[in-house]
Amino acid sequence: MNNEMATLLGMIVGNGEINRLQAETTITIKIPHKSLKTDFDEDVQIYVKASITDLKNILDPLIGTNINVNQQQKYTYLSFTKPNEDFLIREIRRLIGDGIVHKSMNIPPSIFSASNDIKKSFLRGLSDVTGYIRKSNNAYGKDYNPRVYIEIPYNWELVVEIANLLKSVDVPVESIDWAHPNTRDANLRKYNEGNINFWKKEHQIKIWAVEFLPIGFSIIHKTRALGIYADIQKGCLVSRGEKECDFSTHKFYWAKKSKNRKKLGHPGENDNFIPEKIRGKHYNSWKEIANDLGYLK
Repeated sequence: MNNEMATLLGMIVGNGEINRLQAETTITIKIPHKSLKTDFDEDVQIYVKASITDLKNILDPLIGTNINVNQQQKYTYLSFTKPNEDFLIREIRRLIGDGIVHKSMNIPPSIFSASNDIKKSFLRGLSDVTGYIRKSNNAYGKDYNPRVYIEIPYNWELVVEIANLLKSVDVPVESIDWAHPNTRDANLRKYNEGNINFWKKEHQIKIWAVEFLPIGFSIIHKTRALGIYADIQKGCLVSRGEKECDFSTHKFYWAKKSKNRKKLGHPGENDNFIPEKIRGKHYNSWKEIANDLGYLK
């Protein structure tokens, strides 16, 4: 395991697909463009294209073959094909296991026992293809509360693994929007409007910008936005103090006091979309779900 391998594994687990045929395996990684312009009116596609050059410099020596790049309006696809018996393909299969799409993949156990540099490289690769930092991510609608979102569709286990890997490098999660009816439709508004499955969205792991700096991104426009928003957040802490800025940095949820407001019961609490371990339970806080699924002290 080295930083390059960890970066590649993070990108595959975050938003990759492994297509194994009789003689060859093709690995495809999707980098979404959340919007065409950044918050600073920059062209996202141009920045992603420039970032791909840097990523290829990191990954080409490891992969040992050309990485194909297919850039479309909403996504950039990276892909490469190698024989099934190639050492890299066998290593990826060994580390990732039987998962063939990101929705069914898990973080390789060896990442958790690796050095902090390896862990951060994995998280950076994963965040390049799943992470976003935009003004719309600010907590409470306030400019001094910027957050990074890591968005994971369907894969409950992966959310907990990411949170625990972040914990292992001393990065606290600010909150998690679970794809759970008590989180995403707590007042049954959408349910009562007839949109009974509204809550079945992606999970969103939210991290304060200043806390995410040790991980960072390889995608240029994300790196720039992270630096700008983290400086705003640090400026608020210096000028106003933590209490007035409405957030507590570097505190894990179990170290913070909070009042959980009672939420209404939701028929979706028994839906098979929810893992069996927590299916049928009612939750008043994202923290209760996190605790039951294994992100805890």
